[in-house]
Amino acid sequence: MNMTKNLKNGRNNLKNGRSGLSGGLDTVRDRWAVAPGYARWSVYILLIIGALLLPSEAIGSFMAPGADWGAMLSDQIGIYILLALGLNVVVGMAGLLDLGYVAFYAVGGYTIGIFGVRYGWSFWEILVLAILLSALSGVVLGGPTLRLRGDYLAIVTLGFGEIVKKTANNSDFVNGPRGIQGIPRPPDLSDFEIFGVQPLKYEFLDSRPYYYLLVFFIVVTIIFVKRLEHSRVGRSWAAIREDEDAAELMGVPTFRFKLAAFAIGAAIGGSGGVVFATKQTSINPENFVFLLSALILASVVLGGSGNMPGVMLGAFVVAWLPERLRLSDDYRMLLFGAALVAMMVFRPEGLWPSRQRKAELAEGTGGMGSLGAEVAGPGTAGPGASGRADGDSATEVSK
Repeated sequence: MNMTKNLKNGRNNLKNGRSGLSGGLDTVRDRWAVAPGYARWSVYILLIIGALLLPSEAIGSFMAPGADWGAMLSDQIGIYILLALGLNVVVGMAGLLDLGYVAFYAVGGYTIGIFGVRYGWSFWEILVLAILLSALSGVVLGGPTLRLRGDYLAIVTLGFGEIVKKTANNSDFVNGPRGIQGIPRPPDLSDFEIFGVQPLKYEFLDSRPYYYLLVFFIVVTIIFVKRLEHSRVGRSWAAIREDEDAAELMGVPTFRFKLAAFAIGAAIGGSGGVVFATKQTSINPENFVFLLSALILASVVLGGSGNMPGVMLGAFVVAWLPERLRLSDDYRMLLFGAALVAMMVFRPEGLWPSRQRKAELAEGTGGMGSLGAEVAGPGTAGPGASGRADGDSATEVSK
């Protein structure tokens, strides 16, 4: 009797805790919605300054004791955040489950490897080419496969990721499993120095300039994707995510917008591959394994699918937490997995979900298109309850 009462009290406390956290986030959103322009720009500038100050040794001594904090930021955390923002376009905004996202990352890495080593192109020329080739690979993958939905699409994208890896592993043109070495670094733009750091001078032993380059790419990506989110394209993605059939009936060209999501997400992933390859100066097929796709997808879901601040937070946690637990080598991955499970138990909608994502979970769609609709969300009778919301979103897009 007492045990049952204690369990009931525990569930009530957990529910109250979730409600309190959600209410706090909603309050912040409400205040942000009515904040004047100068206040928003002040916050943006402070956030960018904070990101630029993140590699300091004072922060690193707490965040990564005994490790190279600057290298962790450039090799893992910055890369994960950029890739998560790209995958969020596909998964969070368009509702298309992609398990082979690492393939686009590999396209960017091998593009700079081939054109930088074999043909001597400059970094900025290769960057533009890598973005275009990655977007083209997204179109090539999406063209014949985006008629599929849910788990069928997930299986095809998983296969595409493995095809790219196996092709690189068996191709003499890219040296097979040995990979490509001697990838050139970005050209030094200036000897400008601030606080003992030369942020525009790229050297092998200093990881911080590569982190600042990633910050630049992340800021550009946020601005670009945010503009799309509030356009007709973003509303079309939302309608497709909630109910593709309803969106199609309301006149939304679903295939075209899904293809655009794949191309844009692939382009962002390709830019991350370029920075990774030029930082490491060498790449091989083992740098682009399925586990990376799974971790980036976990970042999107854990942070709050469809909400860019939440996705960035999720990517930070997924990239940083295993390194923070490195002191417990024997149990590091066990603790990491347990932490992820606990986060999903206490925050099934993500650490920082958007209101629309929370509404989709409540309606039973799960925010993952037809795949997520197969499992009803908490406190819902099933996916059929989402019909009204789907119709409303599709109607808004068709206007």
